[in-house]
Amino acid sequence: AAIGPRRRALPTNLLGRPPPWPGGLHDLSRQLARRAGQPWRAAGRWAGAPALCACRAKPAMLGETNPGTAREGGRMVRFTITHEIECDEDTFWKVFFDRTFNDRLYRGALGFPEFQVLEQTETDTQITRRAVGMPKMNLPGPVMKVLGPGFRYTEEGTFDRAQRIFRWRMTPSVLADKLRQEGTVRTESLGPGRVRRIAELMVEARVLGLGGLMESSAERQLREGWDTSAVFMNQYLRQQQGSP
Repeated sequence: AAIGPRRRALPTNLLGRPPPWPGGLHDLSRQLARRAGQPWRAAGRWAGAPALCACRAKPAMLGETNPGTAREGGRMVRFTITHEIECDEDTFWKVFFDRTFNDRLYRGALGFPEFQVLEQTETDTQITRRAVGMPKMNLPGPVMKVLGPGFRYTEEGTFDRAQRIFRWRMTPSVLADKLRQEGTVRTESLGPGRVRRIAELMVEARVLGLGGLMESSAERQLREGWDTSAVFMNQYLRQQQGSP
């Protein structure tokens, strides 16, 4: 009689019986790893007796990156905030870089305990600025605990005169390799004496267990801050023009 192709024998346990799971220990280890939320990797291959296991990754400490686990942060928040400002584009950018205006905006309207423009240089094509600030913190307790009471940031930005766009990036005083915040500011003319200020922002926090909360908290504070700055800038412009 013809002999068909030889079938591979299923792995058995110590009693000589097939295991109760379809894929043997190989499949079981995957299932256990999936339930535990941990990465799976093989420690061997079938060779008589299996040598596979679900290897759990070392739990990450708060603020540490563990590439084997789920993503530490939220979703990398991107959003746009627009406001109408009561001036033309040239006046807007002149005020935007005015040191007196910025000191009153940050220390006064925004309530920063500390703010200082460290360096500002101008050429025919661009303006570069570097500033440090200690923002007024209104964040959830777990986020405040991570950032600490002395949280500060350094902002570095460049204004392209031809494109009329300011690009900036913030470097925090803590978790600088895990917190990312940057954006652009540009203007569109709305006619004589009015412009639309457009701020496009991005926030990312790659912190295990707190990334999403930190991103949503930062977005909320940024939206409130930009809203406040628009109101203050219009008031400042009216005062400079002698209007009530």
